[in-house]
Amino acid sequence: MAVFVGAIVQGAVGFGLGLVAAPLLTLLAPDLMPGAVQVVNMTLPLFTLAVEWRRVDWRGLGFAVLGRLPGSALGAIIVVYVSVHARSIFVAVMVLVAVALTARAMSVPRNALTVTSAGFVSGVTGTATGIGGPPIALVYQNAKGPQIRATLAMFFFLSAVQSLVILAIVDELPSGALLVGGALIVPMLLGFLVSGPLRRYLDGGKVRTAVLIVAAASAVGLIVQNVLGQALA
Repeated sequence: MAVFVGAIVQGAVGFGLGLVAAPLLTLLAPDLMPGAVQVVNMTLPLFTLAVEWRRVDWRGLGFAVLGRLPGSALGAIIVVYVSVHARSIFVAVMVLVAVALTARAMSVPRNALTVTSAGFVSGVTGTATGIGGPPIALVYQNAKGPQIRATLAMFFFLSAVQSLVILAIVDELPSGALLVGGALIVPMLLGFLVSGPLRRYLDGGKVRTAVLIVAAASAVGLIVQNVLGQALA
C-alpha cells in the first residue's frame, strides 16, 4: 500500500515514492532496506520517461549526477558502519526534515552550485535510506510540470542504478531485497496508472500535503518504535 500510494504521488508531482514507502518498509523489513526500495526507484522513472523524456533538463541533470557520486559513497559508508536501528532513526529524521522543507515550499535558486549540492545530499540520503528525492525536487520546484517530472525521473533512474551497484559492492544488497523489490513493482505499476487521470484533476499541493502528513506520522512512529525497542532491550 505504501508503494502504491507513493507511486501515485510521484507519478503526479514528480517525486514522493521514497517519502511515503521508505519509512514503512524500513519499519517492516529493515534488513532489506534500502535495496528493496531502490529496485522500485529504478523502475518507476522508466514509465515517466516513456512519455516525457524530451523535457529532461540535461545540463542540470549532469550537475546533479556529478554531485551524487561522492554523496553515494558517503551513503554507502553509513550503510556499512551504522547499525540498523541507527539507520532507521536516520531515515525518520531525513523524512521529517524533507517534510518540513517541502511544506515550507522554500524557494531555492537553480544553478550549477545548488543542483550539484542537491545531488550530493540526495546521494547520501538515497543510498543510505532510499529517500533521495526531496533535495532535487526543492531545486526544481519552480520548473514546469513536464520538465520537473522528466528531469527527476532520469535522475532517480540513474541514482537508483548507482545506489544498487554501490550496495552490491559493499555487500549490503541481499537477494531478499531484490526479490521483495521485484514484487513491489506490481503495486508501483498500479499506482502509476492511477496517477495519470488524477494528474489532471487533483491539485498537486493538496495531494502532497496529505501525503507529507502520512509520511511524517510514519517517521514519528519509526522513531518511537526504535526508542522503545532500545529501552526494552
